Amino acid sequence: MLGKLDDYLRFNETALSLRSQRQTVLASNIANADTPNYKARDIDFTAALTSAMAKNAAPAPLKATAPKHFPIPQQDAGTLADGTPLQYRGVVQGAVDGNTVDMDVERNAFADNALRYEAGVQFVNAQIKGLLAAIQGGQ
Repeated sequence: MLGKLDDYLRFNETALSLRSQRQTVLASNIANADTPNYKARDIDFTAALTSAMAKNAAPAPLKATAPKHFPIPQQDAGTLADGTPLQYRGVVQGAVDGNTVDMDVERNAFADNALRYEAGVQFVNAQIKGLLAAIQGGQ
């Protein structure tokens, strides 16, 4: 029973998690707008969501519980915690100091991602309300 509920909510849960991680990356770009040689980063949301959903469909990997077990791979600096690769954003407007952050692009991406995150929260709320209505018998 719980497995079916997990499957029902998994897509939006995964999408919200990726949106949250993307928001962190975009906020980092904005925070480093004046850092010399900082390269703006982003994720390909569609590819990351497809990859995450494929990973969710596969059985869960084994976990190392003793020192002699296979080592758990460490997170690469160019990936998010779930292994989603970070990509460099193309240079829109070059800067003398080598920084590739374009504040207009970053602000637009940040606002768009925040709006889509809020829509995802609304979808999850609607799913939960639908489940509650089904459980309560549509009173």
